[in-house]
Amino acid sequence: MSAPLLDARNLVVRYGTVTAVDHVSFSLAPGETLALNGPSGCGKSSTALTVLQLRRPDAGEVHFEGRELTTLSERELRPLRPRMQPVFQDPYGSLSPRHRIRDAVAEPLKVQGRWTATDGPARVAELLDRVGLDPSYGNRRPHELSGGECQRAGIARALASDPRLLVLDEPVSALDPSIRAGVLNLLADLQDELGLGYLFICHDRAVVRHFADRVVEMRDGRVSRP
Repeated sequence: MSAPLLDARNLVVRYGTVTAVDHVSFSLAPGETLALNGPSGCGKSSTALTVLQLRRPDAGEVHFEGRELTTLSERELRPLRPRMQPVFQDPYGSLSPRHRIRDAVAEPLKVQGRWTATDGPARVAELLDRVGLDPSYGNRRPHELSGGECQRAGIARALASDPRLLVLDEPVSALDPSIRAGVLNLLADLQDELGLGYLFICHDRAVVRHFADRVVEMRDGRVSRP
């Protein structure tokens, strides 16, 4: 057995007097899809934010590629962040309406110092093609794309960082049913090609059964035991 890509141990998240995540533990292997399933308000998204260290836990540990993240400073986390990328529920809200798609996809390359005038545009075109968008879509702004196309652009932006883990927070719930299958098939193909691990947050049990390798059921901030 390979070492876990992600190992969450006894996570606790509190908002004032409310405990949103109550001693939640799970692990995720490289190339695996683990779903957090449960109704709205059960703590799935708070758990996801904690895994990404966008919200520090009140207790517990998050081990990513063997490193314990909760004890690291923001400066120490910075080189690890590209390797764990989010894809959010609202494809329009995750991209700036003022920027063209090519600029949104290029931004991680520029921030991480991997952009050159020679290779950068070709890399953006390659990423758009990989997610099933014609590179000419890079000239458009988010409002000029459909929901499914915009979510594909968001996935391309996440892939620009060469991640090992994608945290997929309800990535298809805002899409028309006819579009969902295409985006899920894209994610499955990318996982096969790149060996990505997916933490898949979803409230739809039918989608979870189709897409995930394993499922962690959550209720009222806790892992629901059978």
